Amino acid sequence: MRRQSLGFAGLALALFCAPAAEACTLGTPGTTQRIAIGDTGRSLLLHVPAGPRGKAPLVFVLHGSNGDGAAILAGSKLEATSDRHGFLLAAPDGGIAAGKGYVWNIPGVPTVTGKVPGPGDADDVAFLGAAIDWLAGQGCTDRRRVYATGLSGGGRMASWLGCVAADRFAGIAPVVGLRAGNPSAADPRFPDPATCTPSRPMPVIAFAGGKDNTNPIDGGGAGYWHYPMRRAEARWADLNGCRRPLPERVLDSGMIERGYTDCRGGAEVIARITPEAGHMWTADNEAMWAFFARHRR
Repeated sequence: MRRQSLGFAGLALALFCAPAAEACTLGTPGTTQRIAIGDTGRSLLLHVPAGPRGKAPLVFVLHGSNGDGAAILAGSKLEATSDRHGFLLAAPDGGIAAGKGYVWNIPGVPTVTGKVPGPGDADDVAFLGAAIDWLAGQGCTDRRRVYATGLSGGGRMASWLGCVAADRFAGIAPVVGLRAGNPSAADPRFPDPATCTPSRPMPVIAFAGGKDNTNPIDGGGAGYWHYPMRRAEARWADLNGCRRPLPERVLDSGMIERGYTDCRGGAEVIARITPEAGHMWTADNEAMWAFFARHRR
């Protein structure tokens, strides 16, 4: 009994003497500032929510093509949502300069410039992974609750993260940009299944405009787009092993909602379309956060 008692005492002493986990000290609550990410040579705008500090959920909001982090923060109005619900909000710039802003590197898919990114272009997936690790290392975020949303080209990038970085992200919410892999070279009206093979079920909520002529929900458009949004939804449902389609319904907001449920790992696939909206931020930020909040890795 004496040896057991000493063991408990030793354990208590070890716990008492162990260094406390580093608390997040980045930024001032309720403000946004530019943060350099480790030794990557890149930075991002980080909004620290108002309220208590701690390991918060992290949402990346990704700008559209030729845009930047500052523009998407202003256009999405997600900073206010961050303050209401207590999640960190990160707005990086894409790794490839284009026009007055940046575009994202989605391998094998042409950007809005018409150029397919090459091996010398910045690896945006690697950078976002490094940002997660760096913010977690500062004691600022919970690695199990990291999410991505984005507008247009940023929505396509969020979709790509769902395909290739499911081990890092707990959910995605593309806005006028849902994809499920690159358009097939054999028939671009369909996604190429070889280009989207997530390592785990990926919860997806996507927002779109019924009158979007840039990324039309019925397909067509530029070389990076082509296949209809419904085919992207169906592909994600297949990848997630969803067994039950949801009946289409009209919400009080006027949005049309459809999707799939009863999926592996508790995943969902939800699409919300604003019939009269064009190529713009159509997301219901509160609904987006409610979706993210019920999913974690």
